[in-house]
Amino acid sequence: MPLLLRPIAVSAHCDLPCGVYDPAQARIEAESVKATIEKYHGSDDETFRQRAVKVKEERSDLVKHHLWVLWTDYFKPPHFEAYPNLHQLFNEATKLAGAGGTKGSLDVEVANKLLAKIDEIAEIFWATKKA
Repeated sequence: MPLLLRPIAVSAHCDLPCGVYDPAQARIEAESVKATIEKYHGSDDETFRQRAVKVKEERSDLVKHHLWVLWTDYFKPPHFEAYPNLHQLFNEATKLAGAGGTKGSLDVEVANKLLAKIDEIAEIFWATKKA
């Protein structure tokens, strides 16, 4: 017969060990999206261009994934209280990586806007790590 133990309460502020979250993951993928768009425009090879579009779309999805992880797993209510524009920044950044943004566009300027939003989020992220 198994020994019954009294349950103990535990708590953690994140699903993973501290220090795992980093907006650099989203930025690296966004840099890849921008580079892929630039390579697309620099090529006349239709097969290459088709592959570039596929890679760009996959990387755009990865940008959204990394942003969503930060938004939903790292940032907590006190962060959103301290930075009231944070939800809006994430909304704008994920849309810039989505179908209306880099996933559906071959415009380098859209990729630049995405990178700028990620930088704004990163600035807040690092400020919360110092607190």
